[in-house]
Parts: sequence; C-alpha cells; structure tokens
Amino acid sequence: MAAPMELSCWGGDWGLPSLHPESLTVMAYAKFSGAPLTVNTINNSWRAPKGDVPVLISEDIVISQPAKILNFLRKQKYNADYELSAKQGADTLAYIALLEEKLLPALLHTFWVEAENYCSVTKPWFASRIAFPLSLYLPGKMSREALNRILLTRGGPPLYSLTEVEAQIYRDAKECLNLLSKRLGTSQFFFGDTPTTLDAFVFGFLAPIYKVSFPRIQLQEHLKQLPNLCRFCDDILTCYFRLTVSGQSPAGQDTADANLQKLTQLVNKESNLIEKMDDNLRKSPQHPPRKLTTLKLATGEEESSPLNRLSP
Repeated sequence: MAAPMELSCWGGDWGLPSLHPESLTVMAYAKFSGAPLTVNTINNSWRAPKGDVPVLISEDIVISQPAKILNFLRKQKYNADYELSAKQGADTLAYIALLEEKLLPALLHTFWVEAENYCSVTKPWFASRIAFPLSLYLPGKMSREALNRILLTRGGPPLYSLTEVEAQIYRDAKECLNLLSKRLGTSQFFFGDTPTTLDAFVFGFLAPIYKVSFPRIQLQEHLKQLPNLCRFCDDILTCYFRLTVSGQSPAGQDTADANLQKLTQLVNKESNLIEKMDDNLRKSPQHPPRKLTTLKLATGEEESSPLNRLSP
C-alpha cells in the first residue's frame, strides 16, 4: 500500500483552489495523474517544514518546489506524461522555461509590486489569513522578495529604472500569452485530449491572472482577449476541481470525479505494468495500452533558465 501523501499550500479564493501559482501547478498535476494527495491549507509559509510552499510530505520524506514534487509523484507511478514522445518532453521543458522567464515576472509584479493591487487586494487577502503579529510583517516580506526576484533577473543593463523594467516585463508577458494561445489553438490541452505537466504549469500561471479581481488588470485584460486560454482555465476548474466558472460546485459532481480518479489510478497502474514488460510485447499491436477516456470538457468559444529541470 502506497504511503499517504499530504500537500501543504496556500488556500484559494475567487473560484480557485489556491491563489499560489506553484501550489496550483502541483494540485493540477495530482488531479491529472490521479495522485491521491491530501491537501492542507496553511496560514503562513513558516509553518511549512522547509519554510516554503507547496510542500509534499510522505512518511519521513519532505519535498518542496513544484519540479521536485512532480518528479517524486512520477516515481510513485503517477505519471501524467506517460504517453508523451521525447520531442514532446523537450517541448514541455522549453515552454516551462518560457513561462518562468517571460510570464512569472509579470505575475509577481501584478500581485506583489503593483501598488494599487498590493494595497487593495494582495496584502489584505494574505494578512486576513495569517495570525497576528505575523500578519503585519509577512505580506511585506513576500512583496520585497517578489521585487528582488524581478530586479535580480531584469534589473541589469539596458533596463536600469523600475519603470523600464515594468514596461519590459509586461511586453514579455503579453508575448508569452500570445505564443501559448497560438500553441493551444482549438485543442483541449497542449498535447491533445489528455492533460500533462505542461498543462499543469500553464494552468498554475494563468488561473490567478484570469480569476483574481484586481483594480489594475492590464495583463488580465490581455488574457481575456485570448478566449482559448480562458476556456482552458475554465475547463480545468470545472472538470478537475468540481468548480464552475463562478466558483460553485455543481451538484452530483463529487461522485463522478471520485470515480474518474479511481479509474485514472487503475489506468496508471496498468500502464506501469505494461512498461515493465518485454519490449517486443509492449510493441505488439495485440497488446496496446489502454487509454483513459477523457471527460468531455465544458464547451467554450474556440479560436484558433527553469529553476529546476523536469524529467520528461
């Protein structure tokens, strides 16, 4: 029997299971792969064993950072990328690098540096979920860390002033969103009808931009002009997190999702058995691996250096 796995992460709002991009990424991957995680929301990152979130705990193993957590889940035979080719695995790494280089700085700026957003939304939201007196200190610390991270990667020549840095990171972010929209096209997911690691990362980065109600929304406005990316986020929330676009849980969905998760786990186990068989048997047309039938997603308008390397 597999050891229980617990994920500690920030909580959610605005119809999202978590407002934290890294936590959303891990939660989405667990849903895609059928990994049975118990999710515990925390009030501040200092309660996490390593001082950072998300954190996965399994018996005496403690893992932080999304890439390491996803690799651990794969070793436990919860692999959402089982059917990807080598090229698709390389594409996954490339697009994750693009997200971290081009989109992450603008995401951090939107939440933690943009003064109006920080004062009216980010700071009050996190402060209300952190015990006094840390509520007076921790949001400001997180804001300073976000600004330092932006300046560390974007504050050198030829961008010396904060205004120049801000303008450049939003140009890069909008270009990244355009590339993602073009790559997704009219497909349900980035590699067809089944979600993978790339879908988990894109969802984790896009959903907070898409859903949180900020007063300054230039990046959100651009995202909403790309309806296939908005539909992508809505479909994942509806299908895998039992949430409608308004954040409500549809009646009768709990049982259907529980059955889907059990079926996903069975298929993962069967796929791993097939993987261990003789190569000739695996390639035999008489013994093709069974595929999980993907849920029909909600219909919508259709238009056509990473910090930790992942194992494809």
